[in-house]
Amino acid sequence: MATISYEKDADRSLIASRKVAVIGYGSQGHAHALNLQDSGVDVRVGLREGSSSVQKAEAAGLRVVSIDQAAAEADLVMLLLPDTEQRSVYEAAIAAHLEGGDALFFAHGFNIHFEQISPPEGVDVGMVAPKGPGHLVRRAYTEGGGVPALVAVAQDATGKARALAVSYAAAIGATQAGVLDTTFSEETETDLFGEQVVLCGGITALVQAGFETLVEAGYQPESAYFECLHELKLIVDLMYEGGINSMRYSVSDTAEYGDLTRGPRIVDDRVRAQMREILAEIRDGRFAEEWIAESRGGRQRFHELRERGRRHQIEQVGQELRAMMPWIAAGRQRPEDASGG
Repeated sequence: MATISYEKDADRSLIASRKVAVIGYGSQGHAHALNLQDSGVDVRVGLREGSSSVQKAEAAGLRVVSIDQAAAEADLVMLLLPDTEQRSVYEAAIAAHLEGGDALFFAHGFNIHFEQISPPEGVDVGMVAPKGPGHLVRRAYTEGGGVPALVAVAQDATGKARALAVSYAAAIGATQAGVLDTTFSEETETDLFGEQVVLCGGITALVQAGFETLVEAGYQPESAYFECLHELKLIVDLMYEGGINSMRYSVSDTAEYGDLTRGPRIVDDRVRAQMREILAEIRDGRFAEEWIAESRGGRQRFHELRERGRRHQIEQVGQELRAMMPWIAAGRQRPEDASGG
């Protein structure tokens, strides 16, 4: 069974004794910095010169300095920039300031697992990865709760790296919900697999293909949108609240029979073979190499694919229908809120 820690297991004095630098003020960065500050931790936000996030962070009452100064002042650096930007920033502004006994933390294992960043000996290397977007991490904290998180240790130089990670997790509210021990490799590989095969890649491809199938058969695009995208939230919420069996209990018998008999025809042995191949590409580093090369090369293919998705008919139909339902957009995160700073 997995090891799960709660508030009673956290020694908050460990994080309270640290000077923390949160590098980046995007989705996770703003939540970590604000929650840490509200927990009484000595925190500063490190941002690049000219970052659009400077004013937002300062307006929230946070102290903002350059990344270089933040790393120089701190003895715990939490690196929350996008994966493809972390290595260059680490080498330019952080590495030179790390000393024995310091800690370098991440919220995703990508750069350590795929050896893009190699911290020096004598430095604790850990992970605190909330299992939810930053705005939820912040909201749950302000309401007295928290979002579950994963903790991992890649290098335990002081013998206290895990305890420090749990202490950090407590300061951002995660121990209120539960903190699960994992490893950098497990977190990285399962996270990428989930994103690509189910949560993002799998669902979006399935939704678009279902929409296209109905429209090509002559049904109204609006009807296709409601059936293939809009109602997805209902089903996901039911699974989130009680699991797959609970969802099946809540829908009609007709829907459940269709689920049980037709679902396996969609996700068949060929699809499972593709899942295994995608997992292999993640585990042996092929995906990481591809994504790093794409980013260093200017992201032309990435931008082309993104634009193609934006032009898909389901996006145009959905935009018109959602405009009729303004309650849907209430409190939603805007794309610009996810920038890394």
